[in-house]
Amino acid sequence: MGLNGGYCKDLCYGNVMRSVLADMDTCCVAVKSTAHLGRVSKGGFNNGEKEFFGEQIRGSLKNNLKFNQSSKSLKLEKKENKIKPGVAFSVITTENEQETLFLEETAPRFERRRANPKDVASVILGGGEGAKLFPLTSRAATPAVPVGGCYKLIDIPMSNCINSGINKVFVLTQYNSAPLNRHIARTYFGNGVSFGDGFVEVLAATQTPGETGKRWFQGTADAVRQFIWVFEDAKNKNIENILILSGDHLYRMDYMELVQNHIDRNSDITLSCALAGDSRASDFGLVKIDSRGRVVQFAEKPKGFDLKAMQVDTTLLGLSPQDAKKSPYIASMGVYVFKTDVLLKLLKWRYPTANDFGSEIIPAAIDEQNVQIKDAIISHGCFLRECTVEHSIVGERSRIDSGVELKDTLMMGADYYQTESEIASLLAEGKVPIGIGENTKIRNCIIDKNAKIGKDVVIMNKDDVQAADRPEEGFYIRSGLTIIAEKATIKDGTVI
Repeated sequence: MGLNGGYCKDLCYGNVMRSVLADMDTCCVAVKSTAHLGRVSKGGFNNGEKEFFGEQIRGSLKNNLKFNQSSKSLKLEKKENKIKPGVAFSVITTENEQETLFLEETAPRFERRRANPKDVASVILGGGEGAKLFPLTSRAATPAVPVGGCYKLIDIPMSNCINSGINKVFVLTQYNSAPLNRHIARTYFGNGVSFGDGFVEVLAATQTPGETGKRWFQGTADAVRQFIWVFEDAKNKNIENILILSGDHLYRMDYMELVQNHIDRNSDITLSCALAGDSRASDFGLVKIDSRGRVVQFAEKPKGFDLKAMQVDTTLLGLSPQDAKKSPYIASMGVYVFKTDVLLKLLKWRYPTANDFGSEIIPAAIDEQNVQIKDAIISHGCFLRECTVEHSIVGERSRIDSGVELKDTLMMGADYYQTESEIASLLAEGKVPIGIGENTKIRNCIIDKNAKIGKDVVIMNKDDVQAADRPEEGFYIRSGLTIIAEKATIKDGTVI
């Protein structure tokens, strides 16, 4: 799970600019603190964006720079086609237009997968009761509250989507939805607004057959779950990432930069965050991150001691020590990017009764993703929670609980899922669900399909037994290798 902390429009470089790339040639050049990278073009160096080893930078040169003279001295007309993408060949400082540094050594080109807006769908949540803005919300949902003349709050995320190139937009509405539905219909259908091959589709809360179908939206996650069939529809099969947005926030963001960060890190879930001080931190979901920006802890609107426990050293994000003291918290903006298959799995199979993203889905997913994998193959649809898997193969739909250590093992998986509520019910009855229970240690083992291994089990064959048949206990040993039989149950605390 990754974190994106916003977008820096002017990236300043200090006394030394370094590019350090694992397993690749590196180069280092000393420049002054006012040095900026210029963009190479036929006319010389222009202001604009340039990609440098995956980071966005901007050129910034003084107006008195003599473009023609620089162009002639550098012979850019002849050399432009020879410059390879991804490598900065020169640096010009604003203090001296004649000072040019050339990097003779080039680095390998990155094949970076670019985010495609056509592969992204956004889901804008229409908001609940809107108590904070009452009485403005007495007859209208919060996203339908006017802001900036003829505009409504819903127009903020809609504008961000349009300007980000995202043209597949779903709006989920429920509470006091008539003014919101009317505004969307009048604003985004016709009036010169074109979504090309995309759409803006209102998904209003409704009742469907069955006991659960009679409930209205119970929360943000439940609202998306009730329309999960939309994302399984054939016309949406090419949607790779789903952007979850709130319809009542006021901010500007290029969502595709967030999605690009999500893709670059190969994250299952990405959160957009902002820094917060003591006075407002308890109003938000707060996160802790590691040195790589990976979210390792999430707390929804903590208070008191729990709030203090969520403080982090925000100098890691580039703040000065003084500013870090003022803003020691990282607050979630309620803007999430999910891989589509991950979102469907979490809502449909893993947490089918969870109602809210911030208080239930995100914290549980973080705990589940704290996994160490080394030289292993993990198949589709697995649920791994704070475990270690080394030199092993884990089959489809496998469940491996926290504290499990799996080494030199083939786990064949399961033919079906058990939901979180089913697993909890079995554990409460003293039974063993499919998968591997907490704190179990397994070495040199083959685990057949639908096997049930309890908690605190040890399967290591320490006595190096070469052959044994224990069908009544659910296992065999062949050539020193332990084999757990299909559908076998290994009770809690068993030692093999």
